[in-house]
Parts: sequence; structure tokens; C-alpha cells
Amino acid sequence: MASPPPPGTLRQRNVAGSKKSKDGASSDVELDKLVKAVTAKPVKPVSERDHKIAFSLITILAFLTRFWGISHPNEVVFDEVHFGKFASYYLEKTYFFDVHPPFGKLLFAFTGWLVGYDGHFHFENIGDSYIANKVPYVAFRSLPALLGALTVSVVYLIMWESGYSLPACIIAASLVLLDNAHIGQTRLILLDATLVFAMACSLLCYIKFYKLRHEPFSRKWWKWLILTGFALSCDISVKYVGLFAFITIGSAVVIDLWDLLDIRRPGGALSLPQFGKHFAARAFGLIIMPFLFYLFWFQVHFAILTRSGPGDDFMTPEFQETLSDNIMLANSITIDYYDTISLKHKETKAYLHSHPDRYPLRYDDGRVSSQGQQVTGYPFNDTNNYWQILPAGEDDQKPGRHVKNHDLIRLRHTVTDTILLSHDVASPYYPTNQEFTTVSIADAYGNRAADTLFEVRIEHGKPNQEFKTISSHFKLIHNPSKVAMWTHPKPLPEWGFKQQEINGNKQITPSSNVWLVEDINSLPADHPRREKKGRQVKTLPFLRKWFELQRSMFWHNNQLTASHPYASHPYQWPFLLRGVSFWTQNDTRQQIYFLGNPIGWWIASSVLAIYAGIVLADQFSLRRGIDALDHRTRSRLYNSTGFFFLAWATHYFPFFVMGRQLFLHHYLPAHLASALVTGALVEFIFSHDADEHEVAYQASKSGKKSQAPKHHLTARERFAGQSLAASWIATGIILAILTAGWYFFLPLTYGYPGLTVEQVVRRKWLGYDLHFAK
Repeated sequence: MASPPPPGTLRQRNVAGSKKSKDGASSDVELDKLVKAVTAKPVKPVSERDHKIAFSLITILAFLTRFWGISHPNEVVFDEVHFGKFASYYLEKTYFFDVHPPFGKLLFAFTGWLVGYDGHFHFENIGDSYIANKVPYVAFRSLPALLGALTVSVVYLIMWESGYSLPACIIAASLVLLDNAHIGQTRLILLDATLVFAMACSLLCYIKFYKLRHEPFSRKWWKWLILTGFALSCDISVKYVGLFAFITIGSAVVIDLWDLLDIRRPGGALSLPQFGKHFAARAFGLIIMPFLFYLFWFQVHFAILTRSGPGDDFMTPEFQETLSDNIMLANSITIDYYDTISLKHKETKAYLHSHPDRYPLRYDDGRVSSQGQQVTGYPFNDTNNYWQILPAGEDDQKPGRHVKNHDLIRLRHTVTDTILLSHDVASPYYPTNQEFTTVSIADAYGNRAADTLFEVRIEHGKPNQEFKTISSHFKLIHNPSKVAMWTHPKPLPEWGFKQQEINGNKQITPSSNVWLVEDINSLPADHPRREKKGRQVKTLPFLRKWFELQRSMFWHNNQLTASHPYASHPYQWPFLLRGVSFWTQNDTRQQIYFLGNPIGWWIASSVLAIYAGIVLADQFSLRRGIDALDHRTRSRLYNSTGFFFLAWATHYFPFFVMGRQLFLHHYLPAHLASALVTGALVEFIFSHDADEHEVAYQASKSGKKSQAPKHHLTARERFAGQSLAASWIATGIILAILTAGWYFFLPLTYGYPGLTVEQVVRRKWLGYDLHFAK
């Protein structure tokens, strides 16, 4: 029964026309009509059998749309070059680096292991043949196709569990079922199918958990709490954007806990110890346990990848020495004073270089240089990259003495016989950074002695740790000014021969300041110091390896800022303004262009705006004393539909503050949430049970008995039947245009058949950058 309206409100429904009689009594005729309507025989509700039939049919269609023609194309497509490669590395136990957590890639590797694949193919180039290289690519693609099909089923279950009507469930599920973007992303060796499936499961499990709120700490209550946490863990263990699902569920949990804290809550107030139990249970199920699962996948990751591989360079020397066959175990040599070495920047791979040419007197912005000898970063190894390492003081000039961590050194450029120096002069590109140059030996040991001293600071090094080639990643810190030697990819102008600028970075902590010694150039190949000695693989504690990998993953993820021809902005996604070219075949004019079903996306985006407008209008009406909604309808509009809208917002708006490359596929979780909102709002618009609650309220208020003869039934039955028919008509129309949109763009999703120029042009609805349009 609906709550009594606030004082002064006006119910804008049938009762709004109830007039006071002259003696002040309500019109019994009008109220009797309402009482009879609410006690009328209800329209036959949708049975569970009907839901099961619809659910089964949609699930079958989901499998058909995802698996149909999955073997085409039989070539490497788009980002399959990455995730297929990672699966092969797992199967070869070869260490690799990726900015995403390991769970999704481990699933691909497990699939390959199940079918007996040995990881021999490394997915090097888009277009490489799977058939010629004997790769079980259909098995790999079947994993995301399976999860993509099940995602449609989960969407239906979310609506069903939330108590929505059959038309609402069908519409929400169909928006995902017939969406070309969801289909296209789940037919290839990509991570997004796993991500979206885990996100959908987290919503479903939380709804199941919340429905058991009146049975706290029961076995089912605990089961769905734990499953919610597990789904959340899988979500963030695939990609870090899975954190958005934590924000969605976390927000709902905070609201739930706030309600439990209310002393006026139905069923009596909880004591603080009882509330503490609720809080602790949710903290365990939704924070602690998911974090432990998250750690578990990294433990599996480290346990499998035991051999040296292409990911070594992203890790510290200590980490690399835990891998077998690592070059650091085989080739690192302890560096002595007076050795001639070549220094290489870890990130840009440029060598520390110098040549007789000098900085110009003035730069383009008018700043004045020192006109000293140029010190640059050079991509190729030559003799101008050779530097002799010298001790800081005369007392240290004993031959054969090892260089150690935190030693002060000088670097002599062997070709020009000058000493490296940094001083308080602005660098060419960075007015805030110091210039690097060289000075004569006389000046270096005379009036410029202090400016030529540099500290060797080994990353994660210990006191007196020996300085070694390859394995000792270090920062070269200018001793007087405490700036770090740094370079960046932007080339110098013609006066610098397009080489990289070297300067002194005042920010010492960034990993972009790290260098390594590639080789000791003064040692002959047969020198005794180059003899390889048998060395054992080292070990590191799991948490230390995990922290290091996390730090490297976050840093490199933030560095993905380079432009991409198919990158897009978040404001473009809801309107489907552009897609991504995945694959083309010139001979057959076939192409795979990642694009959603425009009609479905525009419907869902429009409904999001309509929902926001309805909520704002309702709030405005309440402020003006008009209560246009019954209690149950408003509760569902704000709580259930609001939960779906929250899921959309938390999976969409955070992208606006990201600086990395973004693509259309980042919107897929938010699109799924918008499909849920669409189904829920269709139910709201065509709801036919609101009048029942209004009549019940008026009946209880007047004291009338809610009994009526059975022959007073036709009005309500007619109204309910009309509403139900209207909802089915709307559902039929939406399904028809969704199917038409899906079918029209199907050749771009499945990659066949090839299209003529005219057919391609017809599909450039919003100027999509399709191939073969000429």
C-alpha cells in the first residue's frame, strides 16, 4: 500500500476529480468506482513459464549471432595481435608485459592448453594466416563468443530478477542481442567479452543479494554476497576499468548501509554491534575477498611465466634475475673505474651521445644558450657514444676498483676528450630543466670541478652494491643541483641533427630518468671479465614482484597518450559518431568495422535523457505540491531504474578525465547499463498497475471495504489490457527496427559478404570512415 501523501499534495489521477459534496463528504459514487476497480479480477499475469520460454529463445539467438561464421576471417584481426600473442607466451612460459591484469589472458591460455596448442605462433602482424600457421583460432574465439552469448542471458536475468515485465526483459536483452558492437567484439580474441560478462554478473549477483536483505546472514545471503565479490574481482582482473563496477556496487551498498543505520527503519532499529556485523560482512565479501582473488591471478601469472622474454625490459634488474635464461644472468659485467662504457636510456633506447658541434647562441624562443658542446640522445651505436668513467677524487684513482651505488663519478667523452657537465642554463626545449654540455679537462678539474660530478644512483640498490652492465638500472644525478639526466623523444631542430635533447630533470622520481650501461666498450671479446659464470635464478617475495608490476602497469597505462587514427572521445560514444576499422581484404572488398547498431544506441541514449527528464520533472512537481506518482512506481523509478542509471554513469563519465587513448569499445559496459535503463523505462511508460495503489490508498483512507461484486470488472480489465497491448506493440516496433539495423550493418560486423561502392556509401550514416567507399 502506498504511503500517505505529504500535506498539501494533489493526486493528479482519477481521485483528483473527486469533489466534496455540499455537506463536506466525499462523493461515494466516485470512491465506490475506485474500490471496485482495485478489487477487480486482475489481468492474467505473465507466468514464469512465459519468462522461461523467452529467456531460452533469446539465449539461443545469442549463441547463433555470436558463433555464426566465427571462423571468418582466418587471419589475425586488429588487437588479436596482442591477446593471441599473450596466450602463446603463457603456453611457452615466456615473460611478457601488458598494461591489463592477467585474468582474461589466462582464460585464453587455458583455452589453448585444452585444445593442445603449444604457443608456437606469436600473432606478429594483422593479416597473418591462421591456417598456414596451424593455429586453433576458432577455439580461441569461441571463448569470448561463449561469454558474449551468456551476457545476453544475464541481461535478461537482471531484468527478470528485478521484477520487470516480459516486454521490458525482452527489450533490454534485445538491445544487447542485436547490437553489432557487442557481437563484433565477442567474435574475436579480445578481452572485452570477459569484462562485460563479469560486469553484468556483478549486477545480477548484487540484485539477488539485495533481494535477500530480509534474511541477513542466511546461507543464500552469504552465497550471493560472495558471488558478487567474485564477479567484481573478475571484472577488475581483466581490465582496470573494472573498478567502475566497484563504484556502482559500492554506491548501492553505502546507501543500503545508511538505511540500515536509520533508527526509524521498518522492522526495528539495528543495534550498533548488529550494524557492525553488516558492515564487516560487506567489507569482507566486496573488498577483502575480491582483492585476494585479484592477487591470486597475479600469483598464477608469476608461477607460469618463469622464462626470460620480451617483458623483461619493463621490470627492474632484481625482477629480471628471477627469470631463467635472462640476459642479466649471462652477460652482466661489474664496471670498474676507467672502463669505457655506452649508456642507454631505458625508455627511448637512445644512447648518451656528444659531438664537436655546439648549441646555437639563441633558440627559436629567444633564450640564450651556453654555446657549449652538444650532448644529445642518438638512436644508433657509434664511437661518439663512448664515455670513460672516472673517479671523483685523486685519492680514488686506483686501477681495477669497482664502481658502486652512490659513488660520485665523472664521465669523459673519449672522442672529443671533454668531461660531461650540467649547469644552471636552460635546456633547448625546457626552460625549467638544466642544459647538459661538456667542458675541457682543465676546466673539469679546475673552476668547473663541482659541476662535473655525478652520482650513480642504482634503482632499488643497496649501499655499496656493485655497478654492472645491463642489470644495473640507474639514475645519473648531478651532484650540485640534484637534477637527473633525462631525455625524451621530441627531436631537436636541424642544428641538433634531429637527435634527442638531453637535459637535467628536477623531478627525480619518474622512471623516465632511468638509464643502463649497455656494454663496456674497452673490454675485448675474449677478456677474462667477460667469462660467463654459472649463476642461479634468484627469487623475490610475491608482494614485492606484485607491487613492482602494478607500478609499471599503471605508469605505462598512463603513457598511452599517442594519437591513433581510430581513437574517439567519450562524448561521441552514446551517439555512435565513429567506429574502428578492424580488418580489410582488398581482393574481396570485405572489411570488419567495429560499430554498434546505430538505432539501438540512439534509442538507449534517448531513453537516458528521458529518464533524467522524468526524475527532474518529478522532483519539480513534488516541490510544487503535486504528487503524480504512486509510491511503488516512484520507488522502482528511483531505486531499480536508478541503480541501472548509476551503473551507466559510473561506467561512462570517468572516461572524461582520462588522458590515455580511448576507443569505442570502452563504452560497451555503459551501453549494457543503458539497455537495462531502456527496458525499465518502457515498463514505467506502459505501466498499468499504478491505479491499483492509488485506489487502495483512497479506500484505506475512507475506511471503505475493498470488496466489490464480480460484475464490476470491465473498466479495469479494459484499461490493463490496453496498456499491456500498447507495451507489446512498442516492443514489437523496437525489435523490428533493431533487427533492421543489425541486419543492415551485418556485413561490417561479420566481415562478409564484400560490399560494392554504393553499398558501402549507404552505410556511411554519420560519415563513418569505411574502406572501399570509392
